Parts: sequence; C-alpha cells; structure tokens
Amino acid sequence: MAVLTEEMKKMIGEQQCFIATADKAGHPNIGPKRSTRVLDDETIMFVEATAKKTYANVKENPQVAIAVVEKGKMDGYRFVGPAQVIESGELFDKVSAEMQKAGIKPVAVVTVKVDEIYSLKPGKAGERIA
Repeated sequence: MAVLTEEMKKMIGEQQCFIATADKAGHPNIGPKRSTRVLDDETIMFVEATAKKTYANVKENPQVAIAVVEKGKMDGYRFVGPAQVIESGELFDKVSAEMQKAGIKPVAVVTVKVDEIYSLKPGKAGERIA
C-alpha cells in the first residue's frame, strides 16, 4: 500500500476529486464525486448515491483511479487501487447518517485502498511517487 501525505490529504479534503472507472469490457468512465474523503493513511472513500455508471463499473471491475488537482498551485495527484463496495455495516451506517442530514441517501460507500500514487504536476506528470 502507498501512504498518503498530509499535503495529499489536505488536497483531497479541499479540492474536487474525479473518479475514473472502467467496465468489464474496458469502456472508461470518469465523474466528480464531491463526497470523496480520506478514510485513513492508505484509503480514500466516496459515497455512491446515484447508483449509475461509476457504481456499476466498480461492481464489475474494482480497479479505480482518483484524480485531484489544485489548479492555483498547478499540482495534483492520481491515486490508483482496488475499490470495495460497502452497502451495509458500521461504516455505511455512519456515513449514511451524515449524508442524510444533507438530504442525500447513499446506496453504498466505496473505499479505495491506494496501491500507487502518481504526480499530476507539470513537468512530473505521470511519475510514480509512491
């Protein structure tokens, strides 16, 4: 597993993250997930409320990439790892209760164990850093 730095955690918490998935046939999909958060030093999570393409893809093919960029700093990261769809249990119940306060009813919580981290900084984009 790759370990998230404090700078990475801060960027994930403050900037828009985009989740890239692919179905079994390899057809790509990418979409923003405002609910993306750091769960622990090696795990990123997001709430699945639409139950559309991202949700279908992670159920078929758990390989996920998450991109986050801070445009003003011209810096960013791509996190890659396997996703796990959680539709019940302690984490789901906790996150679901928080989201329902905002009027959002989650279908699932998706966790991604970060195996690889790449730079998205100009001049270093694509370089594996962890």
